[in-house]
Amino acid sequence: MLFEMATGNMTFRIHDNSNDELKNTAEALNKIAEELQKINAESEYITACYQYHNLIQLTFVLDNDFVLLSFNNEVPLTLKYNPDTIVNTDFGKLIAQQSKDIWKGILDELNKNSNYNTSLQLILITGDNHLLPSFCTVSRLLYSDEIIVSSVSTMLEEMRNINESVSGSKIRKHTEVTAVQNLHDYILIHLDEPLPTLHHLARMFAIEEHILKNGFRTFFKTSVYSFYQEERLKRANLMIQQTSVSLKEIAYLNGFKGYLNFYKAFKKRFGYKPSDLSRPEEGLQS
Repeated sequence: MLFEMATGNMTFRIHDNSNDELKNTAEALNKIAEELQKINAESEYITACYQYHNLIQLTFVLDNDFVLLSFNNEVPLTLKYNPDTIVNTDFGKLIAQQSKDIWKGILDELNKNSNYNTSLQLILITGDNHLLPSFCTVSRLLYSDEIIVSSVSTMLEEMRNINESVSGSKIRKHTEVTAVQNLHDYILIHLDEPLPTLHHLARMFAIEEHILKNGFRTFFKTSVYSFYQEERLKRANLMIQQTSVSLKEIAYLNGFKGYLNFYKAFKKRFGYKPSDLSRPEEGLQS
């Protein structure tokens, strides 16, 4: 709970009745969270929290011809290759077709500029022909021709300070800020359910519909529905990569009424099909 509070999530509560000592601790933490939530609201401050996700660090060492010389232990486990089949091979063979042009551009820059470095998303391809979207940094080692590609598998963007961007906004009344915060928290908690209409949401949070709509866009730079859609698709993407739950069940767990709607929205957002992604239950390939 302390970690959740540290990320800005003041809506999390502990429900524990196992014994008096744990119950007292849970009640104390719940009270602290409620007080912090109240202070944030009174200060007209919005907290935008994101959930923790497992991160997988991959490191590749390439020579000046972009041949894979070495890698850390996570590479064969995550990409599902036998280590002997990928060492001393062209690193480009691990790049999915969707990222071929991006990788070619990086190679051109590395050949022209020995100090070139960049950070961007590359889609890697696993030994069983599935996709693994990864945020990568590419750079040369100092005093060496060797190239390092370092990858962290994550779908979340860094959280921006939304309060600084709206410091001059008219949407700063206590009731409006509270309603926007409550709507934000409600969406994240109910990603597994269809989103109610804006009219219904406004009634839920006792505020005029246009104020809730405009206030949410002011703080989060997007519409209520777009935020809901983005968050549930990101969660679905991560669930596909980190669980063995069926794709149809993942669609249902993220508020989609049918798999076809989920499939279309997912492919439009990420540029690949849900079934293209690597799944944890699939074994090592040679």
